[in-house]
Amino acid sequence: MLTDDGKHLYVSWDEYHMLIERLALKVHNSGWQFDQILCLARGGMRPGDVLSRVFDKPLAIMSTSSYRAEAGTIQGRLDMAKYITMPKGELAGRVLLVDDLADSGVTLRAVVERLRGMPAITELRSAVIWVKGVSSYTPDYYVEMLPTSPWIHQPFEEYDTLRPEGLAKKFEV
Repeated sequence: MLTDDGKHLYVSWDEYHMLIERLALKVHNSGWQFDQILCLARGGMRPGDVLSRVFDKPLAIMSTSSYRAEAGTIQGRLDMAKYITMPKGELAGRVLLVDDLADSGVTLRAVVERLRGMPAITELRSAVIWVKGVSSYTPDYYVEMLPTSPWIHQPFEEYDTLRPEGLAKKFEV
């Protein structure tokens, strides 16, 4: 649910899963065939996992990070992992790059540029759930364009501040 001022978008688990499924349908309906999925950790891991299962394609993971300060709300320097984690082989052929959102667009653009420099990748397309209006990069596939560029409150964020002690309290009798 988008707040009236357009500054916050609150997403439930049900909405989140429905949006991932809509993203899968957008990719499918495009008719594009791909060989592998590369998701960006952490935000792209859940969508990447679902798409990997739906399309029955291998899933690779690349860690990136740019949000650290102020409980993950302030963007800092972009860090990209040197290596990509895969069950076997190399990242090659037609690759679908998956993340949760295109916020500023900096991360996606940097990863796309790096991947386009890999000769084994013959075609690369990107897919996200949300694209913010301020994004400098527009992925090939997305579900929602958010012109007001709200802060997106995803359902799993409750775990950002939950520690084992708090989790234990949930199960005390």
